[in-house]
Amino acid sequence: MLCARRDDIVAEANKNKTKEVSKKCQYWISRVIQIEEEVRELEAKYKKENRKGKKILGRRSCSKLSKSMAKKCDKLHNLWLEGKFETEVLVEKLLEPVRTMNAPKIEDRLVLHWAIKEILDLLRDRNIRRIGLWGMPGIGKTNIMKSLNDNKDIAKMFDIVICVKVSKNWSIKILQDAITQRLKLNVEGITSPDEIAWRISKELECKRYLLLLDEVWDILDLHEIGIPDNENDSKVVLATSYRDICFDMETDEQIKLKCLSEAEAYKMFKEKVGRNMNLPSIEPIAKLVAKECAGLPLLIDRVARAFRKKDNFELWSAGLRSLRRWPSIEVQGMDESIEFLKFCYEDLNCDDRKFCFLYSALYPEDFEIYIDYLLECWRAEGFIHDATKFRVAREEGHKILLDLINVSLLERSDRMNYVRMNKVLRNMALHISSKSNNFKVLVRTPQEQQQPPDEVEWQHANRISLMDNKLSLLPEMPNCKNLSTLLLQRNWDLTLINDSFFRLMQNLRVLDLQGTGIASLPSSISCLKCLRALYLNSCVNLIKLPINIRGLMHLEVLDIQNTGINYLPIEIGCFTQLKCLRMSLSNFGMGQSRGVEFCRNVLSKLSLLEELRIDVGPNNQRWEEALKAIIEEVANLTHLTSLSICFPSVDCLALFISTSHSWKDDCSTFQFSVGHHDSTKYQILDYFEYQMRRCLKFVNGEGVHPAISEVLAEIDAFELINHKGASKLSDFDIKSINRMRGCLIEGCNEIETIVDGDSLHFSSLPESAFKCLEVMYINNVPKLASIWEGPVHAGSLAQLNTLTLCKCPSLKMIFSNGMIAQLSKLQNLKVKECLEIEEIIMESENKGLEPDVLPSLKTLVLLDLPKVRSIWINDSIKWSSLKKIEISMCQLLKKLPFNIENAINLECIEVQRSWWHALEWKEEAIEERLRSICIFK
Repeated sequence: MLCARRDDIVAEANKNKTKEVSKKCQYWISRVIQIEEEVRELEAKYKKENRKGKKILGRRSCSKLSKSMAKKCDKLHNLWLEGKFETEVLVEKLLEPVRTMNAPKIEDRLVLHWAIKEILDLLRDRNIRRIGLWGMPGIGKTNIMKSLNDNKDIAKMFDIVICVKVSKNWSIKILQDAITQRLKLNVEGITSPDEIAWRISKELECKRYLLLLDEVWDILDLHEIGIPDNENDSKVVLATSYRDICFDMETDEQIKLKCLSEAEAYKMFKEKVGRNMNLPSIEPIAKLVAKECAGLPLLIDRVARAFRKKDNFELWSAGLRSLRRWPSIEVQGMDESIEFLKFCYEDLNCDDRKFCFLYSALYPEDFEIYIDYLLECWRAEGFIHDATKFRVAREEGHKILLDLINVSLLERSDRMNYVRMNKVLRNMALHISSKSNNFKVLVRTPQEQQQPPDEVEWQHANRISLMDNKLSLLPEMPNCKNLSTLLLQRNWDLTLINDSFFRLMQNLRVLDLQGTGIASLPSSISCLKCLRALYLNSCVNLIKLPINIRGLMHLEVLDIQNTGINYLPIEIGCFTQLKCLRMSLSNFGMGQSRGVEFCRNVLSKLSLLEELRIDVGPNNQRWEEALKAIIEEVANLTHLTSLSICFPSVDCLALFISTSHSWKDDCSTFQFSVGHHDSTKYQILDYFEYQMRRCLKFVNGEGVHPAISEVLAEIDAFELINHKGASKLSDFDIKSINRMRGCLIEGCNEIETIVDGDSLHFSSLPESAFKCLEVMYINNVPKLASIWEGPVHAGSLAQLNTLTLCKCPSLKMIFSNGMIAQLSKLQNLKVKECLEIEEIIMESENKGLEPDVLPSLKTLVLLDLPKVRSIWINDSIKWSSLKKIEISMCQLLKKLPFNIENAINLECIEVQRSWWHALEWKEEAIEERLRSICIFK
């Protein structure tokens, strides 16, 4: 009976998953188990004695056994009485550290798996309290939060993990209810949010907690909810569609979640569809269906559900056609997902921002849109108000663009200064436009368009995009009174536009003919009285502007770069409202003898000009005299805020900076090239994720000219190429290089060192150098022996992030005495083809090196270093941030500076297999640990 009572209690506890047996009852059960074993032993003893027979057993033995039985019976009886518990046998379970959520597997989805790994790394950093995860709706943020909740490493890191879905209709009460339930706090009868917040805070103040907040649509005051900032390394991770929420909630780090790759999306789609993927010939269609989902897990899931029901090839083909025809027809899965995504669009706080988003759908799917061009179109369309100055309008445009990016409606491209629109969001924008009365958009992709739209389509559209097609003909005179934007760029076969084509487009504001085959503009161009932006760049057959183009009195942007125009058209001087001009002198004077006179008194008439870009042909020096005349006029432009130009000589630069005041304006931007060179491209800019406002490229120069030093004092990026007459960069005056953030030195045969520390004294005080420098790239400098000579003063190189040394055959020392201590932010080090280097960190220059040097170094690349013998003499450095190493053609390097405990975040070692097998190891365990992350080339 006692055992049956115990079994009943255990069965009841197992049935109720939210409760467990009380401590008192657990103790009673343990005693029952113990006495059950004692009774079995006693019973076994009795049976054994009984088999011997009573004669052998004897009275004394029987009496002893009987007494034991009597005692055991009393004990059992007492336990039975104790088992009639007056209080509850079952009580609420203790607070479990993790309440699992059965997260979906994401190991095969590299983007999501990467995001989790990044978050885990940040959670291990004691200096980081709050982490923001953001990205467009449906991209997989919720799956990541569930995976974090269930992660085994996180269960070891925290006393408790609290996962709360905030949702759009959140309130303090809803969030507090969710948290108190998770903490099993009894707040029954308490109505004051402050009192509940106090109780939550008290419960968490001694715990190391992780709070996961999913679907955050608005700013939350965590203190108001009751979440304390304790000193126990507690953390908060929030997931949102809005980047601004990450900033407003003071996250220390933000992680942008990208869409799945095409391969990952297809794999997920196959898993969701299931057995129908085995249908004959279905794979090619399935890949196209998955591609239509644009890497959005939410949409992949919804569309896969629909295709699970399609059990033959014909149904799959029809389903693909429907997806491609959306939004003209309803498609199961797509409509549901779009409604979900529209939240971000509807949350935009004004119509102009909505118009800017819809305008971006004029460009083909996955098209990289140049930001400056997009902002110019927005301004020309009138979406940017209250900004008479072009610079102010561009700044306001950047704010709008950032808003669209921050709410995940646009995303930055991998190319700097470009954005793109996700395919699904573009479809959503086209769908919204189709229902609008004043934003009717007509877009034809290359797959759809061989002929221009019909008459009715021209008549009803507000904005038309026919770019990147094979149009060779346009209608004679379409009725387009409502048309404000016409995009025809890169229709290479379009060689002729009918003279009357623009006659009924009097409201047109943006006209883009870039890259078309036209040789002239039609006479009806003069009808475009409202035109604000005209793009003719890369029209290589266009050799002149028509006289009647002077009628474009409101034109603000004109781009005639890389056309066949080989002179400065005098007609440009008539555009008195022009704010932005881009032109080329690449063909100047070719095929004619008119020469310089066309440059006189044209630009000087553009009194409102704010932005000017003049490209030159590196192999055509005929432009020199013309450019000198142009520079004289440009120097007198008083509203100029952005200038990109090439100066033939330093003297020409000196003349300009002595006569022009606009370039010194703190708000101005410029890109100056000095000297003859092969390319106008700035290589150093490829290293930055943001745009540099002020750049100087000095090519084939000699000595140290005051004009160069003066400009250097104002620049962010500097390229010194093929220079003579300077043995070190600090010859240009150290004060003048302390603002620069990027520096490239290439082909300078006389440079021996970059900075001489002994010369850095002003007013008897030592001066730091390169205070702001983030990237230094040194290539093909044959006499370079060191980067720094002499003392390194505090603050020097404090921001250096990337250091690349290539083809420096005399270089023996990278880090001179005291230099390495300043490099707390160095993340990337690459050394290539430096034939004399024997040690990456020289022992003689870095004695007594602290273990925590180079705390931010993430990547180390060593290529073709035939004499290098060591990275560092031993394994004393922590290498706390190191993630990747690449080593190739370093045959004398026999040891790596690692042990079991350091370089704990190392993820990848890319080496040659034969070199790896020749390495020497202090312990085999180190080699085993590192071999697992090797990639053999």
